[in-house]
Amino acid sequence: MNSSNIFEIMVYLKDLDPKAVRVELYADGVMGGAPILQEMKRVRQLAGSSDGTVYSAAVSAARPSTDFTARVIPHCSGVAIPLEDPRILWQR
Repeated sequence: MNSSNIFEIMVYLKDLDPKAVRVELYADGVMGGAPILQEMKRVRQLAGSSDGTVYSAAVSAARPSTDFTARVIPHCSGVAIPLEDPRILWQR
């Protein structure tokens, strides 16, 4: 049986078009492996907020939930974003 960790985060985009960003979970690679990037999906509008949205994603529980952080990055099909880009908003 494969178990999963479910993450839900609140994102406030203000006037930004949700299609202009990608919300994802990130975990560094282990022992030279590739990092894990899991796109989060918009699941609902945040109650009582005109600009708040809840995003959700499930990842394998093979890694501790503390290995993952949520991030919001600019999104444009076909464009790669370097991790050190200062416009990436990392969860604190």
